[in-house]
Amino acid sequence: MASAAEQLAANMNFEAFSKATELHKRIWFTLWALIVYRLGTYIPIPGIDAAQFQAAFQSQAGGILGMFNMFSGGAVERMAVFALNVMPYISASIIVQLLGTVYPPWEKLRKEGGEAGRKTLNQYTRYLTVALAIVQSFFIATGMVRTPNLIDINPVFFVISTVVTLTGGTMFLMWLGEQITSRGVGNGISLLIFAGIVAVLPQSLLQMFEQARVGSMNAGTLILIILLVVGVTVAIVFMERSQRRLLVQYPKRQVGNRMFGGDTSFLPLKINTSGVIPPIFASSLLLLPATAMAAFATADLPDWLSWLPYATGQLQHGQPLFMVLYGGLIIFFCFFYTSVVFNPEDTAENLRKYGGFLPGIRPGKRTAEYMDFVLTRLTVIGAGYIALVCLLPEGLMRFTGTQFYMGGTSLLIVVSVTMDTVAQIQSHLLAHQYEGLIKKSKLRGGRR
Repeated sequence: MASAAEQLAANMNFEAFSKATELHKRIWFTLWALIVYRLGTYIPIPGIDAAQFQAAFQSQAGGILGMFNMFSGGAVERMAVFALNVMPYISASIIVQLLGTVYPPWEKLRKEGGEAGRKTLNQYTRYLTVALAIVQSFFIATGMVRTPNLIDINPVFFVISTVVTLTGGTMFLMWLGEQITSRGVGNGISLLIFAGIVAVLPQSLLQMFEQARVGSMNAGTLILIILLVVGVTVAIVFMERSQRRLLVQYPKRQVGNRMFGGDTSFLPLKINTSGVIPPIFASSLLLLPATAMAAFATADLPDWLSWLPYATGQLQHGQPLFMVLYGGLIIFFCFFYTSVVFNPEDTAENLRKYGGFLPGIRPGKRTAEYMDFVLTRLTVIGAGYIALVCLLPEGLMRFTGTQFYMGGTSLLIVVSVTMDTVAQIQSHLLAHQYEGLIKKSKLRGGRR
C-alpha cells in the first residue's frame, strides 16, 4: 500500500501547481535573479581594447580557460564584471571545510556550534572569498597589463579598477546565490553555474557542427560525440537516482491498552552522495594555479622559473597532467564531501534514540560501523562514475585533437541540477498539499 506522501505525489497536476502561490513567487524570484546574472555577464570592465582581448582569448581558449569561460556563461570571453563567477567562493568553501576537519577551533564550531557555529563558518567563508577574489583579479589584471596593446588606460588605474570590479562582481554573485537558496528554488550557487553552462550551450553546439562542416572534424567524430553525450546523460540520470536502501525496523511498544510501533522504513544511501560538488571543487582548485601561471607566462622569467610556460601548457584540456590532477581531485572530493554531509555516528545515534535498528546489527557503534562500511563502498562506485564521466571527453579530445567544452563535467552539472531543482519544486508542491489537507481537517473539526 502506498504511503500518504506517495499518494499526494501521485495526485500532483497542473491544478495543484496553479494553487501553489508561494511556489510561483519562488520561481519568479529565481528567474529574475538569473536574468540579472546574465545581464552582468555582458557588462565589460573598463579600459580594455575589445578586439585585442578577443584575439588574446582565442589564442588561449583551448585550455582550462575555455572551461572556466563556459562555467561563467561567456563572461570571461567578454571580460565582464562577473568574469570570476562564483569560483573564489567555491575555493573558499573548500578551504573552510577542509580546515573544519583538521583545525580544532573550527572543528568544534562545525560539530558543536549548531546554527551559530554554522553562521560563523559561513562568515569566515565570505571573508576568505574576498581575499581569493582580490588575489585572482590581481593576477588577471597584471597578466593583461603585460599583454601588448590590450589596455588603453593607465596601467596602475587599470589594475585597481579591475580588482575592485571583479571582486565586487564575485561578492554580488555570492549574495545573489544565497538569496536564490533562501527565497527561490534550489541551490543558488549551483543554479548560477547551471545558467552559465546552458547559456553557452547553443554556441558550443554551433561551433561543433561548424567544425564538421568545414572539415576540421570528421563525421565519425561528430557522431561519436553525439552518442557519447546521449549515453553519458542516460548514465548520469541512472546513477543519480540509484540508491542503497537500508531496512530500519522499530519495535512494538505498549502504551495502556494500545500497541504502537512495529513499523519498518528505509534509510536511503545514494551512490553519489556528493552530487556535483567534486567536479566543481576540482575545477575551481585547478583554476588557481592556472590563473597565476597565465599571469606570468608572458613575462621575462628568470632561469629558475623557465619551467612555468611548460607547466601552464600541461594544464590544458586533454593533457596528461590535467587529467591526472582533475581525476585525483574529483575522487578526493567525492570521499571528503560525503564525509561532511553524512555522519554515520550521528545517524546511528538518532536511530537509537527513536528505537530504530538495522536487522541483525546491534544499535550504536556497530550500526555506525556498518553504515560507514556500506557508504564507503558506495562512494567508491560513485567516485569512479563521476571521474569516468568527467574524464571520458578529456580522453576523446586527447586522441582526436578536437576541442569542445560541453563535456562530461557540464553534462553532470546540467542534469544533476535539473533533477535537484525538479525535486525542490515537487517538495514545495507536496508541502502545499499537506497545508491544504491540514486546513480542511481544521475546518471539519470546527464544524463539529
